Amino acid sequence: MKVRLIEPRDRQAWADMRVALWPSEDPDELAHETIVHFGGEDAEEAVFVAEAADGRLVGFLELGLRTYAEGCRSSPVPFVEAWYVAAEARHQGVGRKLVEAAEHWSIKRNFSEIASDTQIDNGASQDAHAALGFEVAERLVAFRKSLRV
Repeated sequence: MKVRLIEPRDRQAWADMRVALWPSEDPDELAHETIVHFGGEDAEEAVFVAEAADGRLVGFLELGLRTYAEGCRSSPVPFVEAWYVAAEARHQGVGRKLVEAAEHWSIKRNFSEIASDTQIDNGASQDAHAALGFEVAERLVAFRKSLRV
């Protein structure tokens, strides 16, 4: 298994994995965002993919830059916007290698920290982050209120 930067030939597999990560989202919009990435508009800073020995992609990590991330002292901050490993490839170090690639990318560009988040009820993701040395910066509950009746 190797981790590398995404290439245009990986677009469909990446789109499929994004749908697997966010099954309640519009699959057409998720796919469109992958097309936009290769067009250079609003692209994430870096997208890493995990490639199995047979050439199949089994994971990805989207890394963006945010001007602010909870608990961070620097700005901008490399931020893990999306992180996914296919079920059949979990618990084999794939997620760790994806995060290490993002960390290496960030260190090479002189960033001093990296940030991420997950849903408050996603214990597996929280455990994975903790196992890789991420610290909880804060917990919050987000609110919304519709202004339409």
